Amino acid sequence: METALNNFSETGGNQSQEVVVTPDRDVLSLGLKELWAFRGLVYFLAARDIKVRYKQTVLGASWAILQPVFTMLVFFVIFSRVAKIPSDNLPYPLFAFCGLVPWTFFANGLNHASQSLVNESNLLKKVYFPRLVVPVSAMLVGSADLVLAFSVLVVMMIWYGAAPSFNAALIVIPLILAFATCLGTGLWLSALNVQFRDIRHVVPFSIQAWMYLTPIAYPASVVPERFRMIYAINPMTSVVEGFRYALLGRGTPFGAETVVSAGMAALLLLSGLLYFRKMEKSFADVV
Repeated sequence: METALNNFSETGGNQSQEVVVTPDRDVLSLGLKELWAFRGLVYFLAARDIKVRYKQTVLGASWAILQPVFTMLVFFVIFSRVAKIPSDNLPYPLFAFCGLVPWTFFANGLNHASQSLVNESNLLKKVYFPRLVVPVSAMLVGSADLVLAFSVLVVMMIWYGAAPSFNAALIVIPLILAFATCLGTGLWLSALNVQFRDIRHVVPFSIQAWMYLTPIAYPASVVPERFRMIYAINPMTSVVEGFRYALLGRGTPFGAETVVSAGMAALLLLSGLLYFRKMEKSFADVV
């Protein structure tokens, strides 16, 4: 048994509170109650990382917009002008950027979450707090980029005269899927990265390959009908298609393929939580 001081209690304030840490004998415990109790620390770490991320950069937070915009321009030249890929009867820049908004959040969130435990190694060795706080706060850093990129998407919709469809409220479905997929995969990779530092080299090109397996630069309709359910095993497929369907009225409607993607996202999140909880006891000794 050991004790630690919790400076980020339920109120998120600075009052000190003694916390008694005992071995968790429930192997199926996900630690969500304890994570909620330390939500003040989650917000603090996320806000700190957002401030540091663009510190001493010339363009500041504009990078959150420029990154998907430049990617959209590259896609426009290669996939629209050269390869003549269809875009669901939408202007290609709007089609591609609508897919890049949730994808950029997912890719940045996954990249940060996978490296988070190693980056916070000094903190892990010195003080007790729920280890889930670290990858969760790292993933939330991408939320700021999501808001900024979404504002650009709204401007593009106005420019192209694309009014939101009546399904706009359903955008919450792909957003939940994106958060679940990002956090579930991030928990797996962050825990593995503590044991195997090869992960930091694998993550960048894995994200790049995952992007081309997701219908961002091309519509999911180019995939043969008989392979659509297999294609939906990639949860980001329904995230990108759901984004387009909710906002632009194009893409794959919510249905059986969404259920397959949601099941895969839930499996990733649950298995990631269980694996993370199993391995977290050794983080401070190994990291």
